[in-house]
Amino acid sequence: MSETSDEFLERPNPQDPTLTTGVSGIDHNGNPVDIKVVNERALTLFLNSQEVVTMMTIGDHPDLLALGYLLNQNMLSSDDIISGIDYDDDLEVIVVRTEHETDFEEKMQKKVRTSGCAQGTVFGDIMESFEGTELSSTARLKTSWLYQLTKKINTAPSLYLEAGAIHGCVLCEEDRPLVYMEDVGRHNAVDKIAGWMFKNKVSAENKIFYTTGRLTSEMVIKTVMMGIPILISRSGFTASGVELAKQAGLTLIGRARGKRFIALAGEDRIDFDLDPDTVADEDKKLNRKGGSNE
Repeated sequence: MSETSDEFLERPNPQDPTLTTGVSGIDHNGNPVDIKVVNERALTLFLNSQEVVTMMTIGDHPDLLALGYLLNQNMLSSDDIISGIDYDDDLEVIVVRTEHETDFEEKMQKKVRTSGCAQGTVFGDIMESFEGTELSSTARLKTSWLYQLTKKINTAPSLYLEAGAIHGCVLCEEDRPLVYMEDVGRHNAVDKIAGWMFKNKVSAENKIFYTTGRLTSEMVIKTVMMGIPILISRSGFTASGVELAKQAGLTLIGRARGKRFIALAGEDRIDFDLDPDTVADEDKKLNRKGGSNE
């Protein structure tokens, strides 16, 4: 166990036997090997009586994934009242029920596909909400917080370190990681955190969002839609992600490993309060986390 793991309100449980499967094979020398691989399960989401989407997921926190997906697709708003969430593990179905009908059918007509892992989707009218979102102008990021966060997150027990082939996202406040979620698609991990924030009525104004995945347009849009003003990644950027971050006034930091990072948008929120020469380089064994193929 990591010394910092008790700081998390929620974090991955790499020892959960339902999340991985042991398989046997051979390595590059032809020697037998036994490894763990991440499980994928289908989860079909209904909003009231309407089927919405079938997602591939590792299967933990289905209620948070369902809520977050609906919120990030603008199919639920922050003031909607959830009357119930019914999950059937055998049928692999989850139903989110609201007190009033939604405009889901109208939004379905404007559905478009986006790039990314698995079945990431976004609706055309999300961009209108994105352009109207104002992020906190008083939020700050101290570099001392950034260095502490990367160390705590990357040394915490996780499915990524256990089996790989998975993305991680973390909701943070100052130098404390609060909620760590993982899934086979980075959008699923984001949605779980959005669902957790909605369920627990957590404000986004002073939060920091950390991801192991690339800083794509989809990641930027979802972070902004959640109202979080700072987005950090171990990985790199796409041009559209940087452009949208600048448009929204989002602080966008990538390639954050050890003492190094690059900020390409929202640099005015960063307080350089710690000399990077006093920060140790990242342990090479952590290079696996946030690798270019993840």
